[in-house]
Amino acid sequence: MTCASIHIDKPPLSALPERMSSIPTVRYFDRTTPPHISTLILMAGLGALNMSIMLPSLAEMARYFETEYAFMQLSVSAYLAVTAMLQVIVGPLSDKLGRRPVVLTAIGIFSIVSLAAAFAPTAEVFLACRLAQGVIVTGLVMSRAIVRDMVPQAQAASMIGYVTMGMALIPMIGPMVGGALQQAAGWQSIFLFCSAAGLIVLVICFRDQGETVRGEGMSFSEQLRTYPELLTSPRFWGYVACASFASGAFFAYLGGGSFVASEVYGLSPFWAGAGLGAPAIGYAAGNFFSGRFSVRMGSDRMILIGTLVATLGMGTSLTLGVTGLATHPLVFFGMCSFMGLGNGLTMPNSMAGMLSVRPHLAGTASGLGGAIMIAGGACLSAFSGTLLDADRGAIPLQWIMFISSAMSILAILFVFWRARQIKAS
Repeated sequence: MTCASIHIDKPPLSALPERMSSIPTVRYFDRTTPPHISTLILMAGLGALNMSIMLPSLAEMARYFETEYAFMQLSVSAYLAVTAMLQVIVGPLSDKLGRRPVVLTAIGIFSIVSLAAAFAPTAEVFLACRLAQGVIVTGLVMSRAIVRDMVPQAQAASMIGYVTMGMALIPMIGPMVGGALQQAAGWQSIFLFCSAAGLIVLVICFRDQGETVRGEGMSFSEQLRTYPELLTSPRFWGYVACASFASGAFFAYLGGGSFVASEVYGLSPFWAGAGLGAPAIGYAAGNFFSGRFSVRMGSDRMILIGTLVATLGMGTSLTLGVTGLATHPLVFFGMCSFMGLGNGLTMPNSMAGMLSVRPHLAGTASGLGGAIMIAGGACLSAFSGTLLDADRGAIPLQWIMFISSAMSILAILFVFWRARQIKAS
């Protein structure tokens, strides 16, 4: 089956230009135009906040529920696994039903289950509520797909860069906010805060999010039949592998960073949150550079630079740790900011490349690619948690982050090689 035989491109609203090289006109709180970039930031950022805000409180929650730390760590690794599965569904669903109703429903569910998590009587009930919170990944998937609805690849990488730059500010302060809330009012206040934040974003999306697809696309079963078109594309796999390995280093950090902060370095919840937010500082800077230079330099070149920066940072961190030259928490968390910087260059450009392999399947590509990426991240997150103990310190985590970052270089080099093959043919 050829690409042309299944091409069903869902045109945007009449108010949108057809893949113009500039971003369409947007009016805030006007649903006849696409959503404002600040709305896209909030949609994506709410999921990022939910992923990171509770990290400093894992040990305290384990004590509260009288359970093992490993069980509470499932609220990270199993949560990532759920979000991976959900991304497979919400992408095709939004291609058919439209972005707006899918986003509004997901944020509404998130607000309800966040409130329920705050009053969970047992660890099992809490974990169920936590996994249900994974529905908020819809906002991240849709923010990327909406950008790709509006503009072509080069501009999409730039705009995604600005969206994720703003989004990165949220997880940068999220762990600190979570640690401060725990110290002031207990871990339950974290989930009350998430519920309130969800309601605020729900109102903003209801008022501002204009639809960017008409919704007359393929049914879900038809979408499933188009998966081979994506899965047989070497370039799609190259971009997915690059994003997976680059983000895998960060997900390993999510799984093990809290343990390193509290058990290895003995940091308080607030300062553990400050340390855990270090990669977001670099991530915000990297996304700023993506927004400024992706159009000029090209997406693939920006990805290569990002993977090199992250690998150099993690290699330096590992060397300092193994040799014992620098074991202070400021060194460990500070070097992780280079991982964030590299990922800030890599992720928006690899996502834009992933979505542009088959533009008429942007929603499906966003969901499927994101699912593969986060599934790998969930495995690395759980794996890093099993390797850590106070005696070995941060070394196992540093090894995982370095190897994962190095693999992302190989993935983008494969994309370059495939592009040369296509050009030569």
